[in-house]
Amino acid sequence: MAQTLAEQILSHASGQGAHAGDNVVVQVDLAMMHDSISPSIIKVLEQELGAERVWDPSKIAVVVDHVAPAATIQTAEYQANLRRWVRKQAIPNLFDVGRGISHPVLVEEGLARPGMLIIGSDSHSTGYGAVGAFGTGMGSTDMALALATGRIWLRVPETVRVLAHGRFGPGVSAKDLGLFVARTIGAAGATYQSVEWHGLDFLSVGERMTLATLSIEVGAKAGIVVPSGAGFDAWAGPRGISVPEWLWVDEGATYARTVEVDLATLEPQISAPHYVDNVTNVSDLGRVAVDVVYIGTCTNGHHDHMAAAARLLKGRKVAAGVRLLVVPASSEALLQATEDGTLATLISAGAAIGTPGCGACIGRHMGVLAPGEVCLFTGNRNFRGRMGSPEAQIYLGSPEVAAATAITGYITHPSEIR
Repeated sequence: MAQTLAEQILSHASGQGAHAGDNVVVQVDLAMMHDSISPSIIKVLEQELGAERVWDPSKIAVVVDHVAPAATIQTAEYQANLRRWVRKQAIPNLFDVGRGISHPVLVEEGLARPGMLIIGSDSHSTGYGAVGAFGTGMGSTDMALALATGRIWLRVPETVRVLAHGRFGPGVSAKDLGLFVARTIGAAGATYQSVEWHGLDFLSVGERMTLATLSIEVGAKAGIVVPSGAGFDAWAGPRGISVPEWLWVDEGATYARTVEVDLATLEPQISAPHYVDNVTNVSDLGRVAVDVVYIGTCTNGHHDHMAAAARLLKGRKVAAGVRLLVVPASSEALLQATEDGTLATLISAGAAIGTPGCGACIGRHMGVLAPGEVCLFTGNRNFRGRMGSPEAQIYLGSPEVAAATAITGYITHPSEIR
């Protein structure tokens, strides 16, 4: 029987034929835990499960990214304890303050690969689907059990196929496609399903991660971009990574739904407060003044995205009264932006640059919003209180829209910047 990408990966991980609706016990290829939830995971592992050692240190990655550098004494203590635990367990893959957000870091390091089953203590672990892996987030108890045994159980999800045609027009990018899909199927439209993204061979891995991380925002268990094309090869080739021979697009696979999108006619999209699927065309939004423009996160903090913003900002200044915050997703992205002049352009325009990591995305430091402030955010969530005060307003948009907005001071279609 023909299988979706999710079914193929879970079949391989379970050692049996897996189809939508089946419950399977699967072997974990890689487990990621970050600083924010690690204390509770370790507590369950040691106190409730009685496990003194993890099942395989080489298959665990620990990332300090959520509040990095530490913003409080308590956070600093948690992180110090986590480092001690990593040393005790002899885990080789610790990515500390400044390396960046877990999802892009594991992809950059070549730890995340096509066909792998990857679990993480973060809902946006769907991001590993950028390179054709089945990535999914889990809570403390499930993560602790996986760390102790190397196994978990999953229900094999149905799959929603997004079938893209053509290429993006000027000022339009993957973020607009992701928001359009949320607009089309709703925030619960792919609940406990896998979103499979087709027709996007030209996209870079950074842009693919935009779509993979946004998959959770429509309720998905995983979001997998087909691992093929020039964009994938540019990442895989230098790392000596190839797609497993058993993983391919099986034309006879059964999909719960197919959403077709003509990229050439797609306009820049905006998600208005306070729901990710409250999406409209930028041109239909009206004039919305902003206080903050924030470019970053695992969804839109890659080099591609900073470079796209810099192209619009070059030779221009951020509007009076607007704060432009740029937080790179990783140190690799920051280094690229430094080497090609992107960073200099952003700073010259008036941007403040933050330490690679999650930053204010979770509302704990590095740009928290005050009551009444309005933010144009390139991240993935805009629910009330996400970035600070529950009285703040968060609009989601692309890096191109963010740059245009920083220049004018109100949410702006990139085509208005000439």
